[in-house]
Amino acid sequence: MTKKIAQLGFFLTLALILAYVESLIPFSVGIPGIKLGLPNLVVVLMMSDGGAGRYGGREAFLVNVLRIVLAGFMFGSLYTILYAFAGAVCSFCAMCAARRAGCFSTVGVSTCGGVFHNIGQLAVAVFVTQTVYLGYYIPFLVAAGTVTGALLGLIAMKLEPYLIRIGTRG
Repeated sequence: MTKKIAQLGFFLTLALILAYVESLIPFSVGIPGIKLGLPNLVVVLMMSDGGAGRYGGREAFLVNVLRIVLAGFMFGSLYTILYAFAGAVCSFCAMCAARRAGCFSTVGVSTCGGVFHNIGQLAVAVFVTQTVYLGYYIPFLVAAGTVTGALLGLIAMKLEPYLIRIGTRG
């Protein structure tokens, strides 16, 4: 039990570091709100069937929620937390469904997460602004979520063997 708590602390710390690093990167593709989603790499690693150790959905969700709240207070605002939480819930549900389907690789699961993260955030934006015209933004968000999700999935696949070596498995 103590080893598992330490491993979850490791993943939470890694997610917070990635959130901080992402806040420092001036990433702009001309579309407001698009980010790389580096902290989501931790959730992808925790949910992957490979090297990170097959953590349960509860553990991955808990680490993600704690990361959102802590990073929101450290690097953002309450709106940041609201948007991030909506995206995280949609993303997490999509990744769980993709993983259960059994026909997706780590890259596929991550890509589903990237797309649905953006859709969840767009839903909050429509609710907050009371403007359904934001729906025109969906194709750009799906494209961005596909690219960033696939990229994070590829990175996760490359990192899995190293996580086995440093003892984060089981």
